[in-house]
Amino acid sequence: MAGRINDEDIALVRERARIDEIVGEYVQLRNAGGGSLKGLCPFHDERTPSFQVTPSRGLFYCFGCGEGGDVISFVEKIDNLTFVEAVQRLADKVGVQLRIVDDGRPGIEPGLRLQILEANDAAAEFYHQQVSSSEGIIARQFLDGRGFEREAAETFHIGYAPRGGHVLRDHLLAKGFSPKALVSSGLVREKGWDFFQGRVLWPIKDSGKSVLGFGARRVYDDDRLPAKYINTPETVVYKKSHVLYGLDLSRTNIGRKRQAVVMEGYTDVMAAHLSGVDTAVASCGTAFGSDHARLLQRLMGNNGALSGEVVFTFDGDAAGRKAALKVYQGDSEFVSQTYVAVEPNGLDPCDLRIQHGPDAVRELVARRIPLYRYVMDNVVHDFDLDRADGRVAAVRAAAPLVTSIRDSSLVDGYLRELSQIVGMDVDEVRREVARTRRNPAPPADLRPTLRVLPEVADPAPQAPAAPSMPWPDPADRRLAAERGLLKLLLQRPDLFDADWDLVEPADFRHPAYRAVFEAATSVPVVPEGWSQAVSEATSDPIVRQLEVALLVEPVLSAEPDARYAAAYAARVRLLSVTDDIADLKSRLQRTNPTTDRGAYNAMFADLVELEALRKELISAGSGSIEVQ
Repeated sequence: MAGRINDEDIALVRERARIDEIVGEYVQLRNAGGGSLKGLCPFHDERTPSFQVTPSRGLFYCFGCGEGGDVISFVEKIDNLTFVEAVQRLADKVGVQLRIVDDGRPGIEPGLRLQILEANDAAAEFYHQQVSSSEGIIARQFLDGRGFEREAAETFHIGYAPRGGHVLRDHLLAKGFSPKALVSSGLVREKGWDFFQGRVLWPIKDSGKSVLGFGARRVYDDDRLPAKYINTPETVVYKKSHVLYGLDLSRTNIGRKRQAVVMEGYTDVMAAHLSGVDTAVASCGTAFGSDHARLLQRLMGNNGALSGEVVFTFDGDAAGRKAALKVYQGDSEFVSQTYVAVEPNGLDPCDLRIQHGPDAVRELVARRIPLYRYVMDNVVHDFDLDRADGRVAAVRAAAPLVTSIRDSSLVDGYLRELSQIVGMDVDEVRREVARTRRNPAPPADLRPTLRVLPEVADPAPQAPAAPSMPWPDPADRRLAAERGLLKLLLQRPDLFDADWDLVEPADFRHPAYRAVFEAATSVPVVPEGWSQAVSEATSDPIVRQLEVALLVEPVLSAEPDARYAAAYAARVRLLSVTDDIADLKSRLQRTNPTTDRGAYNAMFADLVELEALRKELISAGSGSIEVQ
């Protein structure tokens, strides 16, 4: 509403709206003596009445949870309304025409809001009756195909809009509604045509069960509107960013259980409630946003602590991952913890109920995981966790998720979970996250890791660029043993006989060093022209350039011998085996010894052998060699 409500009108609303009558619409009240009434509190779960109403003072108070106030604050709390919305609703109910103190913007015509709500209620009843008509058979067939019986259609008051262009309009005009009210409610278009034609409809209600608008699904192939779903246009009572489907059924349970389960569609909400998930809601014609978050938070109570939970159900496809990222970016709107429930086979809750029954829907919600964990799993999914560099890259990509956690006391636990996901030591993960925090990547870098593709036309195909061999850093101490061994191999090939097999190509972690070793071991050692033969066996120009550098760099030992070469080889092999052990431990950490016992035992046996080999290599490589 534009402007400010006149104070005298607010006082008149309080006077005319009897608190015992308003509260009595939600709570069964009994005489408690002394002019007071008692009942079970609607704001918390209780078995013994502690909720008291005192009509003479116009106040209510609960001795159990501490909620209290006047008739306006009661409507605010019970129906999740703002102060202005509560005053409007009560004014419509008791016949007070609100005067608005003008602030320069047009206001709402007095009484129009009530007319729209009454028109919506009448339309909902008309639509619901049409489901049983001869034309409504297509709606009945749709509901039956989605696993919903007649009782479900009654519970959710499902409707059907006839295909005739003026059927609803003529019905409501005959009942006394004005053309202006029908257009203002979004039920009829400016030119007189019914807004919904030939569609199955779901009435969208507020927590007080007033019909605010409708969601409609296409059921005819020749529907003139191509959109699968359409919703009531924005009106003075229907704002899609402020409403949630199913709120009328779930409001009390959300407050009592301090849980809200956010679905992606109307039939999913139906399936959830019929399966026993009685806190399910869905956004209507728009993505779940900050206003929805605040709406749910008010229902669950906002006490400044991370209590309660909001569970999102997403499809397991790219669209679902994109939706998860959007919700995660708005996670700061919640005081409650946020979770995700994703069916492994990609079934939505409605299909899950059809194929596996109500228990499967309840189990889906019960298996929820923290939202940050779901996003984190998707971030690391694209990396090869069987490789050390892949694990480090995964940690760096997931680091912004950890550092964005609002509750700093939880960060350590999240670091441990990330270490378990990627299979790294938690201290290593902590160091990488700290390094990433000091040098953060642009926020947009997170999107490609979730494999969310921009909606643009495919570019013209291009020839793939030729892969370029990376140049190794000569100062990298982690690769010093590899560099030293290759210098020795290229400059003193006589120390490596034909049967020499202490090192394999896979033992070299840098691809350029590996390519040098493969070229050097592919040609026989000859007294003359050895370096030239190695160069000719090398196809990559970068690797040939590296061979030249290795040939001219001095070898650390002035008089190397075969024993010195074997010790250097053992050092390279040791580093490789150490990496293998780390990789194997990572896989063991990610393998369940109960459900995958065979694989776990096999990997454990390999680990024992590698540890034994590691000890041998430590002994063999302990000779007097220096590493740069």
